[in-house]
This record gives sequence, structure tokens and C-alpha cells, in this order.
Amino acid sequence: MPLTEAGIYAAALRLIDADGVEALTMRRLATELDANPMSLYYHVPNKEAVMRGVTRMVGAQFRTVAPEGAAWQERIRLLATDLRALAHRHPQLMAYSITQQPDFIQADDPFWTALIAIVEAAGVPRSEVPEIAAMMVAVVMGVLAAELNGSLHRWSTLKPPSANAGEDGDGDGPTDPDAADVAPGGPGQDHMFRLVTDTLITGLEGRLTAERAGRGTGP
Repeated sequence: MPLTEAGIYAAALRLIDADGVEALTMRRLATELDANPMSLYYHVPNKEAVMRGVTRMVGAQFRTVAPEGAAWQERIRLLATDLRALAHRHPQLMAYSITQQPDFIQADDPFWTALIAIVEAAGVPRSEVPEIAAMMVAVVMGVLAAELNGSLHRWSTLKPPSANAGEDGDGDGPTDPDAADVAPGGPGQDHMFRLVTDTLITGLEGRLTAERAGRGTGP
């Protein structure tokens, strides 16, 4: 079968899903495709170009469908939930893309265009729509990156400083630093992601309410 960019990106995604971004090399990709390594360079110049192509391919797969007439708050929740589902289908790629690719999201990405439409529907002034959308993306992407690399779970189980010392202050207790400052359990990942989206929604609602009140009391 002749090599194509789409075929190269699909093979790269299989390797990334299986073994991570670090394991992807042009030589290994050629082996996966049963091709001469040099032949790949007729289609993609290097690994970075492959990663960008794979990211764009996966981003184009994003889909979210809100019920007809749904409030913008519900549309935000659905959008964020669908993005999280995509991230968990390809966690290795998404963790890399969020943290290593500043142009991970493009103006024509389905996620971005849907978010812009929702922010406009919420009543945000047109001049503020891009910056409000950008801040919401930054928060959601940051939380997803922390969830995918395990940081979010660890942070959610950290004990308050006062819980690390005994009541008598003698310092007797676990000597393992991980055991000393991490509590068992902690909130679930689903709960924490809902908390993030609800906080974003509440913040935007408050901002819009304050702006409307300000306009109502103007001269």
C-alpha cells in the first residue's frame, strides 16, 4: 500500500497510544508501516511534523452535540466532558499536545469553534469573546494535563500541614515523605472535573450579571 500522510499519522497514533510519545521514532514508524525510513521524509520532514499532523488528525475527530435549545451552561458542560473523553481515548498524545504544543488549538478546530459559539450565546460582548474563551480553554486544558499525568489526584489527597504532626507535637509519625503528606482516597476525577466546569460557569454567570447591573445603573 502506498504511503500517505494520513496513513503515517494513523500509524504514529497507534504507536503513541501503545508506548507513548517518547517511543515514537521515524525508524520505528517506518517499521510499523513496513516502509523504508527514508521514504517517510517524502511526506513528513521530521518527528515534530508527525506529532503536529497526529494532533490535528485527532482534533478533527472532536464532536459534541447539545440538545436543541440547551442553555449555554449545559453546552459548556457537554463540550468540556466530550473533550475530556477524547483526552482519555488518547492520553499520551493529549498530555504531550497540551503541554508541548502552543498551537495545539487552531482557529478552525471543532472544539474552538463550538466554544466560541457558546461564549457568544452566553451574552459575552463580542470584543471579549476570544479572551474569555482562551481563559476557559487554559483552565480546562491545565486540569486535563494534571489529570492525565497523575498530579491532580495527588494534589487532591494532600493533607493540611497540621495533619502531618502528632497532637503532642513530638514529630512521631510516618517517615516516608509520601506517606506523611498524602491522605488516602480523595475526591474522584469525575467529581473534580465537574467542579472545574461548574466553577467556570459560575464565574462567567457572575461576570455577566455584574456587567448587566453596571449597565443598568449607568447615567
